[in-house]
Amino acid sequence: MKIDLIDYKRPIVIAEIGCNHKGNMRIAEQMIKNASACGADYVKFQKRNNKYLLKNDFYKPHPEPWNSYGKNYGEHREFLEFTIKQHKKLSQICKKNKIKYSVSVWEVKSAKEIVDSNISLDYLKIPSACNLDFELHEYLLKNFKKKIHISTGMTTKKEISKILNFYEKKKRLKDIVLYSCVSSYPANFKDISLLDLLELRKKYQSKINSIGFSGHHLGISVDIAALTLGAEYIERHFTLDRSWKGTDHAASLEPVGLNKLIRDLSHTYDALKFKKKDGLLNSEKFQRKKLKRFAL
Repeated sequence: MKIDLIDYKRPIVIAEIGCNHKGNMRIAEQMIKNASACGADYVKFQKRNNKYLLKNDFYKPHPEPWNSYGKNYGEHREFLEFTIKQHKKLSQICKKNKIKYSVSVWEVKSAKEIVDSNISLDYLKIPSACNLDFELHEYLLKNFKKKIHISTGMTTKKEISKILNFYEKKKRLKDIVLYSCVSSYPANFKDISLLDLLELRKKYQSKINSIGFSGHHLGISVDIAALTLGAEYIERHFTLDRSWKGTDHAASLEPVGLNKLIRDLSHTYDALKFKKKDGLLNSEKFQRKKLKRFAL
């Protein structure tokens, strides 16, 4: 029987705070501390220039007004936006709490602010909504020499190929971490399409840095399955209270859930091994001697 072996690596867990901090630095700091205590490797925030990003849509009503923090969508987004000075402070809080800082950039102005800030970063993330913004890709290719993580929610296979062809021409494919992702909040289990991880691995694993999984579902069982299918990065939205106002909280993990996710990912990673060549483990030998009725 031919077995498609996966070179499993201990999963890297990203607790995406995003805008779940409700525009409050004190809450953001508490979330960093909780994510670190749970054992996450990174927290991730977002940076947006809302007037540049939204343009005329800045003044449109929020599509879910009960979740809005402003009179219109632009005011809502501005309420939840941290300044570069605050992002620098957040990165310092992360360092103090022994967890790494990361951030998604939503357009080129925000990317430039983050890059010019000299905040210590292992990677920058391009979210699903912005992954066809080639002005943003071009800027990062020229000005950011570390890993670039890209989510693929709301993106056709043809569009994914176009993005990766762009990086291949620039000789930067090995810096790409590509995420399987479904952009609904929370995602229906029937829509998650976990087997896309196998397709991404088959098509791109040898060309890029890594494959990841960004989930917006309920519970943690899907993430465990994503690990077994080869995801090396597991990213989940994180909150302190799933009942808080905001569109992402319902699809987020609270500290208890994040702690259980990291525990179960670690246990599953430890279990993803073959037995010895003879099929007998040292831990079985006592019971074999005690219970085995026939032996060769």
